[in-house]
Amino acid sequence: MNAAWRARRIFADPSGAWTAIESESGDAAYLLSGYVAPLAVVPAVAGFIGACIIGVVVPGSGAVRAPIFDGLFSAVFGYVMSCATVLVLGLLIDLLAPLFGGRRNFDNAFKIAVYSYTPVWLAGIFLLAPGLRFLGLLGFYGAYLLWTGMPRLMKTPEQKSQTFSLLIVACACALTFIAAAAQQALFGLARF
Repeated sequence: MNAAWRARRIFADPSGAWTAIESESGDAAYLLSGYVAPLAVVPAVAGFIGACIIGVVVPGSGAVRAPIFDGLFSAVFGYVMSCATVLVLGLLIDLLAPLFGGRRNFDNAFKIAVYSYTPVWLAGIFLLAPGLRFLGLLGFYGAYLLWTGMPRLMKTPEQKSQTFSLLIVACACALTFIAAAAQQALFGLARF
């Protein structure tokens, strides 16, 4: 699988991409190794470079940088947590689908979780420069992708897809916040 081609396709034509994705295999190991692994490395590496190499300019102190080992372990932790987050989201989508009139299908639920998380990973490039981190909010485009993919892959009725999607987005935000809080507690790099 070409992760760059798929990411471009999911941004440019979400409905066409979901149609193609529906017919593909949803093997978790294949998606994790072929799509999640290359994209989840973007925020990990960008965050490491931004915190340890570029640093933050503090008036009167100059550039303040995180220690390399703390940054490296933090990047690895963030990478693992990013992979775990999409796995948990896939499980949640699969478990909650019947409550919203959809069908349980872990392969399709995992595909939705993975492909709708694409904007979050790509927005991670803005971790390079502390002044641009607010652009990470562009990752919320994933909420739209999730909403457009629910009826197609989980067979949820259109009128319930929005509520289901909002619930999953809230869960994704909570999981991301928990991972970031754990990262801050362990490595103390959130200030960068």
